[in-house]
Amino acid sequence: MNMRLGTRASALARWQADWVATRLMGLGVDVELVPITTVGDTQQGPLGTIGGQGLFTKEIQRALLDDRIDLAVHSLKDLPTEEVAGLSLAAVPQRAPVADALICPRHASLEELPPGAVVGTGSLRRRAQLLHVRGDLRIEDIRGNVETRLDKVRSGDFDATILAEAGLRRLGLEDRIAVLLPLSVMMPAIGQGALGLETRSDDRGIRQRVGKLNDPATHQAVLAERAMLAALQGGCLAPIAAWGRLETGRLVLTGRVVGTDGQRRIEATQTASANEAAELGRQVADELLSQGAGDLIQASRQQ
Repeated sequence: MNMRLGTRASALARWQADWVATRLMGLGVDVELVPITTVGDTQQGPLGTIGGQGLFTKEIQRALLDDRIDLAVHSLKDLPTEEVAGLSLAAVPQRAPVADALICPRHASLEELPPGAVVGTGSLRRRAQLLHVRGDLRIEDIRGNVETRLDKVRSGDFDATILAEAGLRRLGLEDRIAVLLPLSVMMPAIGQGALGLETRSDDRGIRQRVGKLNDPATHQAVLAERAMLAALQGGCLAPIAAWGRLETGRLVLTGRVVGTDGQRRIEATQTASANEAAELGRQVADELLSQGAGDLIQASRQQ
């Protein structure tokens, strides 16, 4: 069987596509990689000002719908929660580490960054959580792929940046990590560290083969996170974080919403059976909303 796999052209996206392709080929599938350029790959400036959600996914999804590819590999944190008619999330492989990493060549930790140090991030989630614990830092926007951001820190344009541990390890760049930020400080984005394998809903043969790469525990955890995000109506660019996981057979979800100035942080944790992911996500969202998360999310849209 032949399968056309659509992927962005960045080094990290290609690593992810190659990882999936290797596993499909192990199942007897011939895979052709089809590079696709997305809006997020070509535009400059803060992500929130150049088109909102779907910056890294819409063109790939369009290629799926147009039958130019058979499978899309997404970083799940980039995939909007709104369903696209005709497409389905066929598999979520086992998740990589979910932590965020601090990159600061001239300092050993977050605590050692001096007051006024400039930290580059294009993520409101990271900005808000960082300001909650270090309100004395200067947070400025940074764009570009992983290597570009590392170069900007190394050259002194920024004192530090924050990147996902999963991406750094996938690219063999874990030696750049100064410290992994604890989840008490920096909770991950929805779906961080996980890949989403998307197919056409009516393509049963492709869905069946891709489904063999699914990890049920990871899939349920990210379904809970995505259900929470959808219920909050915040979008993947809002200062919303979550961590879903299985603990002693139960699905646990912690959600967090932080004001963009870092002053107010709201958090909620609930548990459910492993097959109640969507309901768990909605319950955590309801608890967060009851604490005022809606106001914080609305205020973030003014940034």
